[in-house]
Amino acid sequence: MKPATVHRLGQLQLKILQVLWAQGESTVASVQGSLDEGRDLAYTTVATMLRKMEGRGLVEHRSEGRLFYYKAKVSEDDVTKGLAADLVDRLFSGSLSDLVSHLLTTQEVSRDELERIERLVAHRKKESSKPRRPGSIPRSEMPGD
Repeated sequence: MKPATVHRLGQLQLKILQVLWAQGESTVASVQGSLDEGRDLAYTTVATMLRKMEGRGLVEHRSEGRLFYYKAKVSEDDVTKGLAADLVDRLFSGSLSDLVSHLLTTQEVSRDELERIERLVAHRKKESSKPRRPGSIPRSEMPGD
């Protein structure tokens, strides 16, 4: 299986994609209204960013009169897998256990979160004997969700 494509995204690009994943096809004004930047973003700023993202193959648009309707061309799952794989590779030399150790020692982790992590690990151990494509456990199979 080929490695996940890493989509290098700035914070605004990621937020725009998150809006499009949540809302589906949207106008520039709708995307602009949904962005929570803590500052006002000009309509032209959002329109320019969407055009640049379209040039990179991240979104596409259709015209209806004078309105452009944008939608994501990349899935949330593909972006998440690519960014997560890149993070593990670049910061932890590919070691998942080093990543988990780092997070457990540097972040506040509730008892509920620890129990969920334990269930995920137990589920993964149980499933490891079955042939499976590399990747994360599908959300529908996650215990405790």
